[in-house]
Amino acid sequence: MCGIVGYIGVKPVKKILIDGLRELEYRGYDSAGIAVLQEGSFSLFKAVGKLIHLEEKAHDYESSGFAIGIGHTRWATHGKPTELNAHPHMGANSYVVHNGIIENYQELKAMLIHEGANFVSQTDTEVIVHLFEHYLKNTPTPFDAFKQTLAKLEGAYAILLITGSASDTIFFAKNGSPMIIGKNSDNETFFGSSDAALIGKCTEVIYLEDGQYGYASGEVIHLYNGESHDVTLRFTPLSGNKLSAQKEGFRFFMEKEIYEQSHVLADTLMGRLRDEQIHFEELESGLFEGINEIKLCACGTSYHAALTASYLFQRHAAIRTSVEIASEFRYREPYLTSDTLFIVISQSGETADTLESLKMAKRHGLKTMVICNVDNSSMVRLADASILTRAGIEKGVASTKAFATQVCVLWMLSLYLGEIRKTLEATEIRRQIGLLRTLPSTVTVDSNMHEQLRRLSKRYLHGHGFFFIGRDVFFPLALEGALKLKEISYLHAEGYPSGEMKHGPIALADPELFTIALLPQHKLYDKTKSNVEELSARDSTICSISPLDFDKADDHIRTKQLDDYMLEFFEMMVVLQLLSMEIAIRLGNDVDMPRNLAKSVTVE
Repeated sequence: MCGIVGYIGVKPVKKILIDGLRELEYRGYDSAGIAVLQEGSFSLFKAVGKLIHLEEKAHDYESSGFAIGIGHTRWATHGKPTELNAHPHMGANSYVVHNGIIENYQELKAMLIHEGANFVSQTDTEVIVHLFEHYLKNTPTPFDAFKQTLAKLEGAYAILLITGSASDTIFFAKNGSPMIIGKNSDNETFFGSSDAALIGKCTEVIYLEDGQYGYASGEVIHLYNGESHDVTLRFTPLSGNKLSAQKEGFRFFMEKEIYEQSHVLADTLMGRLRDEQIHFEELESGLFEGINEIKLCACGTSYHAALTASYLFQRHAAIRTSVEIASEFRYREPYLTSDTLFIVISQSGETADTLESLKMAKRHGLKTMVICNVDNSSMVRLADASILTRAGIEKGVASTKAFATQVCVLWMLSLYLGEIRKTLEATEIRRQIGLLRTLPSTVTVDSNMHEQLRRLSKRYLHGHGFFFIGRDVFFPLALEGALKLKEISYLHAEGYPSGEMKHGPIALADPELFTIALLPQHKLYDKTKSNVEELSARDSTICSISPLDFDKADDHIRTKQLDDYMLEFFEMMVVLQLLSMEIAIRLGNDVDMPRNLAKSVTVE
């Protein structure tokens, strides 16, 4: 969740650190800080809130010549967003930044306080730097102290530590949270918790594996594995294409990403649609041999994509399919059998609960697959097979194009399985391939539609909540629509299957309850319409989204007449994204950086 950067070199270190943090700010923006060590002297700057406040704090500071530095942008886990709780955390003569959670920090903190350490923050991270300095007193080198520190830590972490006892060295470690080392032709060394912070600065990188640690100084990098054996440095090329780019005239990155769904879906489909079949060149033919069940596992928006896929896999491939919330799956001692294909879905490929669920499936001997947006992420490296969604960097915290591309991949995968399992006729596969080819045009934002939603949004700023309702695949879409609204508007919203209204939720119906009703022409229209009429009869305010007129609606958003319910799904997806965004904008919220959230959830 938090963002980490580090630098060793002769260029102005403040600019390099802050530029890197700017690319990672979507991962956390409760506070930020940098620490620079030059000629034995530390310079520390920390600020609460977004990165601009840190820039103001450090405005008058500049370095020249060789220096090392570390930086951090925080999503709060332990302790409120305050300057004292911001990273880097300090000891007597050392500083540390950390992403993850130290699970035994209270035990370590009690021991260190007994030994005389002075804690100033409420965080788990601060124990790392005090523990390091505790061991530094009785070890021959700072690196020995660092190794002893790591041996005591339990939990997930990506760590960068600098100390006055080794003023040209950054110590690093990775276990459960991402960490990357980068180099360039100028012999500079960079660190980042995502390659987004390194693009344009490095030409080659190493993606650290769990348990790896080491130190870097000047032109030298030493890397070790969990058994303390030397690891040969194997760098891979890093793209120089800065995909995060700019807002390009849009008000928010979220708006830009909604509009570019047409382009990224074209990329998702590229090379995968043949006239007669779906083609995934990344999948080996034997992957599905002996598979009689699919288990999908994900969190948040990716979980909604997984729920959507469960309808498609069962419908198209006639295969038993279940969906798991990763944070629950990890701890409920699931019954797993070897004829199950375990598929995890994640935008970042680093989502902590999903990654641990993948590791659990691997330990049980299951075949595994990941559907992910980030090549070289932890999940992609761990799973037996992977399909990249090709969504590009998504900077808005509320996911849009990542969801669209995940559902697109899962739709294609259901047809791919249908062909393998001979549960779909060739004519039906051809028909659906034809539908897939029209997806980019289906999700192209119509300016008149967007203007209607902008004007309509002013009617939905108050009240005591929202119901988003739909049937079949439109139920997970309702869940996703409710999540989008909650994330960025801070209004209460719930997604429900339409048929569940009379089993309790309809008790809330009154004029101040807003119902967003998904009424596709080609999937259970009459059934859903009947459920909406039940809400209308109880005076709920109805906003219908449908290509067909609905006379009980207080507001009606007319979608296009399309040939299939899956195309209706994608068009309604865009409508829900835009409506949520426009409501949030009218409320004066920063839709790219909503409160209390972060983009890549790398802690439990």
